[in-house]
Amino acid sequence: MDIQLWTWILVGITFTLYIGIAIWSRAGSTKDFYVAGGGVSPLANGLATAADWMSAASFISMAGLISFNGYDGSVYLMGWTGGYVLLALLLAPYLRKFGKFTVPDFIGDRYYSNLARGIAVVCALLISFTYVAGQMRGVGLVFSRFLEVDINTGVIIGMFIVLFYAVLGGMKGITYTQVAQYCVLIFAFMVPAIFISIQMTGNPIPQLGFGDKIADGTYLLDKLDGLHRELGFHEYTSGSKSKMDVFFITAALMVGTAGLPHVIVRFFTVKKVSDARKSAGWALLFIAILYTTAPAIAVFARTNMIETVSNEDYENLPEWFSNWETTGLITFDDKNKDGKVQYLADKSKNELTIDQDIMVLANPEIAKLPNWVIALVAAGALAAALSTAAGLLLVISASVSHDLIKKMFKPDISEKGELVVARLSAVFAVCIAGYFGINPPDFVAATVALAFGLAAASFFPAIILGIFSKRINKEGAIAGMVVGILLMLFYMMKFKFDWFGGGAKEDWWFGISPEGFGTLAMVVNFIVSITVSLVTPKPPKEVQEIVENIRVPSGAGEAHSH
Repeated sequence: MDIQLWTWILVGITFTLYIGIAIWSRAGSTKDFYVAGGGVSPLANGLATAADWMSAASFISMAGLISFNGYDGSVYLMGWTGGYVLLALLLAPYLRKFGKFTVPDFIGDRYYSNLARGIAVVCALLISFTYVAGQMRGVGLVFSRFLEVDINTGVIIGMFIVLFYAVLGGMKGITYTQVAQYCVLIFAFMVPAIFISIQMTGNPIPQLGFGDKIADGTYLLDKLDGLHRELGFHEYTSGSKSKMDVFFITAALMVGTAGLPHVIVRFFTVKKVSDARKSAGWALLFIAILYTTAPAIAVFARTNMIETVSNEDYENLPEWFSNWETTGLITFDDKNKDGKVQYLADKSKNELTIDQDIMVLANPEIAKLPNWVIALVAAGALAAALSTAAGLLLVISASVSHDLIKKMFKPDISEKGELVVARLSAVFAVCIAGYFGINPPDFVAATVALAFGLAAASFFPAIILGIFSKRINKEGAIAGMVVGILLMLFYMMKFKFDWFGGGAKEDWWFGISPEGFGTLAMVVNFIVSITVSLVTPKPPKEVQEIVENIRVPSGAGEAHSH
């Protein structure tokens, strides 16, 4: 069977499964809609968290980034894995004990102020929209290649599917759908990796295979370094970023992770605090499987790509090349008119332009794997993008219906009314997300990296100080969040989108890239929050007691209080 038929079959089966699960577990109450009724087992929640966590950026973009940037791409691996650990140990259990559905809910109550809640809602929406734009773009990419429609049509198809099960099932539908999506995406990621690892090095474990020897007795990485040198790229295994910038990007990704609203909400779906810790442990294991394989896939794909394309006659290029060329994601411009493909680091002579996001999807085709494997990867990429998009839509709809309408404008709204508002805001959110998917600011992973910067600059200090300090008051938290997010937005607009008279790389402050600037904005947020809190009155006594109680393990100290 050809690839397209296989893709229709596999995507059809997996989508039927997701929609079936959404109908089976549809939400009946707001508690079901926001936190799946709070009765999910730690193992299921670990699987769902992993699927929520591994978005199109992890599945499609990360290996692509590593395969083009080599050593420099590893900041994404370090930042995203480290951030998850930070979230599981530092924040999740305490927020779970506080018992609020959403981050704005926590901030509104801890800082006893609707203004703080409102600012947190704005930040949550900004972060979620930046993030969801990247997912929609990923969905469009997959559809455009494998169902042979153009990217924009692909985005629109994706919008309808996400909308269906997010609006119907709420968090309950999404949780069980995500368990299925994790199984699909990890299977789809590992099968081609194992195939290619055996094919290239004879080692069935891709994590070890990419450090192994190939048929002619040289090490695979040495060979790739050699190919890079010949074409004028910097060596694959050495970096070009400054240590300072690597540190800042890694830190921004780490603390940004810890402030991501759609991941935090997952810890409210389990019965008790100890389950929140257990599901964090499970999720880390499930995430590590994909994250340790990504560098191997990057190396395999990069080596295969250079070997099959560089210096070949355009007439004799393999079939995968023409398949991707029709999507416009690979372009060949014969500058010296010799009919050969010159793939070089020198931009004036290079004739080949490749979109980084296609490496994982094209990888099995380049390695001539069976058609069903190629189709499986397409189904896996869709599972990754859709599971995260659904989680984000839920955050957006909860922010609007729960934090804005119920807590601020219409406290007496009925549960039914709140559900209706939640569903309507999800519809509205999908439309905006679709717009950004069709007109994306940058390739998937870079767009997502900016969302992490925004989360680091705004939420992280407010959450950490809210849990660990009784002295921080509403004035401090509000000032910190506003300064942090505005600073990050300004830097992003100036150096990423060339507003405010744009800026070149040479003008970066302290040599920090926009992806890493969230760390600096976060430090400023901390300083502002603490300084303002110290010169304004202490928080009320009952708030100080809440903070005291969050940190006491449940069940401790009960004997003293009677």
